[in-house]
Amino acid sequence: MKSSACKTHVIEVRGDFACFTRPELKVERWSYPCPTPSAARGVFDAIYCHPPEFRWQVKKVELLTMPTYLALRRNEVSAVASTRNIGQWQKGTKAPEALRADDSSIRQQRQTMALRNVRYRLHAQIAPWSGLERKHSAFDAQFIRRASRGKCFQQPFLGCREFVAFFRLVEDLHAAQEKDPPVKLDQDVGFMVYDVFDLETQNGNNASPSISLFKAVINDGVLDVPDYTSDDVRKPERRAG
Repeated sequence: MKSSACKTHVIEVRGDFACFTRPELKVERWSYPCPTPSAARGVFDAIYCHPPEFRWQVKKVELLTMPTYLALRRNEVSAVASTRNIGQWQKGTKAPEALRADDSSIRQQRQTMALRNVRYRLHAQIAPWSGLERKHSAFDAQFIRRASRGKCFQQPFLGCREFVAFFRLVEDLHAAQEKDPPVKLDQDVGFMVYDVFDLETQNGNNASPSISLFKAVINDGVLDVPDYTSDDVRKPERRAG
């Protein structure tokens, strides 16, 4: 798969809150200062995706606001609804039972260090699967049509579903960067989650989890993202057979 042959698309996203959780802090969530590649991919997927024919390759993240943290305490539930119960609810053979955050037996209060008032410019390419490269211009055109009209399959979000993202297509990147350049920020973020699925398989989000990492460094407010196939991305060893 060669993503370099495809057009680079740029969208600007903003939101009141965001949280891109660092995995080393499992219980108490602490956000990275900017979106992970998987979070950025999720925004593009929400606008236009077709897993059997292509995937998104994130190339760059520009920070348009300085990271500002906000401490939140949220009620979460430790229980989950079973697929069997959901099936019964759908058939009407059993009355739905809500999982309530005010139920002290399953309620857990968690600390979250989130970001507030965020804005980013996300750069990504459509990377067709092998044998479908001839279609990449049609994929590009479809994404531009959808993004320019504000269309999406689901509302994009910034790390957590409750942190809604609003987006717009950047058609003149040079003008946008002159008017609104990235913030002056240099930071060695350390190892950042690249994605939670194997992006080299066409199963996409239906595949088994496969955590990958890369060394993230923000230079002048810009995080450059290596290609998933690059040696700079640390991935689990593939099992033979």
